[in-house]
Amino acid sequence: MTSTPPPSAYELRAAVPEDEDQLLEVARHLNTVNLPNDRETIREILQTSLNSFTGAIQNLRRREYVFVLCDRQANRVVGTSMIVAQLGRRDAPYIFFDVLEEEKYSASLDKHFTHNVLRIGYSYDGPTEIGGLILLPEFRKSSERLGQFLSYVRFLYLATHRHLFRDEILAELLPPLEPDGTSHLWEALGRKFTDMSYADADFLSKKNKEFIKQLFPEGVVYATVLSLQAQSVIGKVGHQTKGVEKLLRRIGFRYADRVDPFDGGPHFTALTNDITLVQRSQRTSLVGFCALDESSRAIVAVEQTSPPFFRAVMGAFRQVSRSGVQIGRDVAKDLNVREGDEVLILPLK
Repeated sequence: MTSTPPPSAYELRAAVPEDEDQLLEVARHLNTVNLPNDRETIREILQTSLNSFTGAIQNLRRREYVFVLCDRQANRVVGTSMIVAQLGRRDAPYIFFDVLEEEKYSASLDKHFTHNVLRIGYSYDGPTEIGGLILLPEFRKSSERLGQFLSYVRFLYLATHRHLFRDEILAELLPPLEPDGTSHLWEALGRKFTDMSYADADFLSKKNKEFIKQLFPEGVVYATVLSLQAQSVIGKVGHQTKGVEKLLRRIGFRYADRVDPFDGGPHFTALTNDITLVQRSQRTSLVGFCALDESSRAIVAVEQTSPPFFRAVMGAFRQVSRSGVQIGRDVAKDLNVREGDEVLILPLK
């Protein structure tokens, strides 16, 4: 008699409006512009995500997809990540500082200086953004590599829905911040031009970017005249996102010599089709089942016409042919798929 395979401990799925309370709890741990600690905004984000997965938002560039990681035993949302189909439109530009070097030399004094220069820029036809990655602290050391699961699933979705997204992908990383959330670059620059706190300006910028264009200085800003604390964070990765930087570099992202105009956090970019995870992802058919001792691991996902529309787990996988794969019976049970069904696969190395 064949025993029933145990369910996976964790499932990653599309977020639904019913996740509001739990997603708000997750947001409180980081409180970013993509996922702020604000109930009304979380409610709007969830509705936008639902309308994106269903196609109710017909303009592809206005779609935003939110994924949640669930501890199935506790029936609890423990992490989240998201894809913004396009960051930068005519009504809401993608705003950044280019980080440049400018050399100055005086022959009469025989003095030479190299200055870091910040130049504000705007894009009205910007890249796709991956962001909003948060995993509750107590799950970050899990042997299941849950942070990787949360991050990688976005590339599986990007690859298998390629027409929905741009040819360039952007990831904005958090810089070093003080324990209370203070940004030294903002205190040295942004506050002086807006008379707003970093938190208030960051929150406002999610919906209103007009004040940045109207109040921030045009032309260039010499970082040399800023405080040493402010200079030290420009383009630097904070401790909490060092792991994200390592992961991004490994799959093909590079620092773009651009930073967030509020806090100086670095922007990493890659061409969509050059990202290794995009290249490895596939939409294929399930042609059978494999045992753990003859398989590799993969993120395996399915799409469905009813909520939550997209579900994924990690488990056993074996490539049989260019047009078919095998997965573990436990994975098939978790996702309720049978031989002949379509699955989405991202092999893990």
